[in-house]
Amino acid sequence: MLERTSDLHDREAIAGETVTTAAATAGLPFDLGAPSPARVATNRKNMVLLIQLRWTAVIGQIVTIGFVHLWMGIVLPLLPMAGVICGLVALNFVSLAWVRYRANVDNRELLIALTLDVAALTAQLYLSGGATNPFSSLYLLQITLGAMLLDARSTWSLVALACASFAWLTAYHQPLVLPESSSDAFSLYITGTFIGLVLDAVLVVVFVTRINRNLRDRDARLAALRQHAAEQDHIVRMGLLASGAAHELGTPLASLSVILGDWRRMPALASDPELSHDLGEMETSLQRCKSIVTGILLSAGEARGEGSSPTTVAAFLATLVDEWRTTRPSATLYFRNAFGADLPIVSDIALKQAIFNVLDNAAEVSRDWIELMAERDAGKLVLTVIDRGPGFAAEMLSHLGKPYQSTKGNPGSGLGLFLVVNVVRKLGGVVTARNRPDIGAAIRLELPLATLAIGDDFDG
Repeated sequence: MLERTSDLHDREAIAGETVTTAAATAGLPFDLGAPSPARVATNRKNMVLLIQLRWTAVIGQIVTIGFVHLWMGIVLPLLPMAGVICGLVALNFVSLAWVRYRANVDNRELLIALTLDVAALTAQLYLSGGATNPFSSLYLLQITLGAMLLDARSTWSLVALACASFAWLTAYHQPLVLPESSSDAFSLYITGTFIGLVLDAVLVVVFVTRINRNLRDRDARLAALRQHAAEQDHIVRMGLLASGAAHELGTPLASLSVILGDWRRMPALASDPELSHDLGEMETSLQRCKSIVTGILLSAGEARGEGSSPTTVAAFLATLVDEWRTTRPSATLYFRNAFGADLPIVSDIALKQAIFNVLDNAAEVSRDWIELMAERDAGKLVLTVIDRGPGFAAEMLSHLGKPYQSTKGNPGSGLGLFLVVNVVRKLGGVVTARNRPDIGAAIRLELPLATLAIGDDFDG
């Protein structure tokens, strides 16, 4: 249960980090003094590690006290020492409940946990010989953990506490009463020191390794979030430029439409079949340009669902295929709908444009044969575009979805798949690409139906 709760808070932390980064990118106000959500998630994992270490300490103290008291015959104040152990057990149960129901764990709370552990160790050492107890070396374990988990100021506070505790134990403690049969106290001390050293070394390696893994995971999440924020900033800037260009292109496109209409009515041009065919293709291309401009303006001014209309998977794909075939009359597109039972969805303008981009890229390298296949895989709509072109270069496959990755060699090219990947990702899906064994390439778009379906029509 604790691991599931920890995973949930990790996802919340990542989402929070994205919101904070997006706010910074957009120039929105946010709390500069607040701890990073990714750091909070890592602190929660580290707090769980401290709880696990405390359980290890409880078991180790019970075993050690039993061995020393029963096997070695050294008289110990069992009742007070048992009270300290019970206090650690109670602290652990409280900590478990606290971590489970609290979203944030900060540096101060980690310091409190380590301080209580130092206090418990000091109490046990006070009851069992003070500074002469060879297990006083366990202070180094607490200091090591503090250096890994805390900021510099808190770490030095913990160092000061451990040193002060050890200095206090040199003067105030209950001396150990050795059995009369024991004639070599120094040998007992060396044995205890060796056991303490081994215990210190094992615990440091085990727990510091796990803490380092948590820190590496946090750094990886932060790197991914920074990359995502940079891509989102790039998309925002491209969107602003595209919206401005769309407004500017409206007037010249309208003028071209009027001129082509006038040419259509000129007898000299209308009587020439070849010129009439060329004029028809020019009008088709012009209409597509106007449609693209309109789509950009709609996407810039309306949220998803406001500018879209209800449809079904089959109708959405059939309309999309017909429109693309109209705008690309020289390309041959084969469409296979293996989706199965139809499902009501909302037609998404951005998704439609993303699929158009994939088909356009395929048409540039494989004009005579392109296949679009629609399938249903559990709760996902899977669209696969296959061509018979030269395929992708290895470096392009390894950087799929990165901007300006193109084989065309033109300035500014290579944004098509970048936009496709980001549109699909916004809808909760993924895009993958591969080269086919024989010839050509295949691009696969996986979209969760839950984000496309209307209301409760999707039952999973």
